[in-house]
Amino acid sequence: MPHTDALLRAHDLHRHYREAGGHGERRVLEGVGLSAHAGECVALLGRSGSGKSTLLNLLAGIDRPDHGWVEIDGTRLSTLGEPALTRLRRRRVGFIYQSFNLIDELTVAENLALPLALDGVRAREAQPRCSALLERLGLDARAEAFPDQLSGGEQQRVAIGRALIHAPALVLADEPTGNLDADTGARVLELLAALFREQGRALVLVTHSRAVAAIADRVLTLERGRLRADDTALSW
Repeated sequence: MPHTDALLRAHDLHRHYREAGGHGERRVLEGVGLSAHAGECVALLGRSGSGKSTLLNLLAGIDRPDHGWVEIDGTRLSTLGEPALTRLRRRRVGFIYQSFNLIDELTVAENLALPLALDGVRAREAQPRCSALLERLGLDARAEAFPDQLSGGEQQRVAIGRALIHAPALVLADEPTGNLDADTGARVLELLAALFREQGRALVLVTHSRAVAAIADRVLTLERGRLRADDTALSW
């Protein structure tokens, strides 16, 4: 692990939900804590319904914990109102989703540049950054194509580029190869691992697949609301 201050710190996170009909309470997270450093990938393993997505939403500030706190790049999320949280996510967090979430009406280059445009970066400043990253992604010849003209692997490479283009401190990936075949998924993961380490980002990768988690520096398993480092005893 790199010897730097953590870009992500989460401490004693609890999240509970009322059951349907208001009867009882579902305890999803019970005292979860983790950190991630520059150039480090932390994989969160867990079966469906284990709370992985809930934890990812807390780390991004999309949801608020009932107890505990999250810091991104030294900023404690609980001190921020919604406008400030939105700005922090635009500038310091990148998201990679299983379903790609590209905008069909925008070209590859325009999808890639979107985080910069939302943050007020001028087109003439964004263009060389986008061009350089498209080349690194192997998509420079597809810059003017639209998402429906791309393969699944190409779409996910665009999604990875969009998550990294604004130089976030933290990248959050939710089942990033879930919609890809095994060979394409492996190539996409290899590219993701190379890019985030080159750029010195912290990556938190949520998955149910041990094969996907193999790219991580640390693997944590979420079970019964708690994280633990050893996943070998799970029987799913």
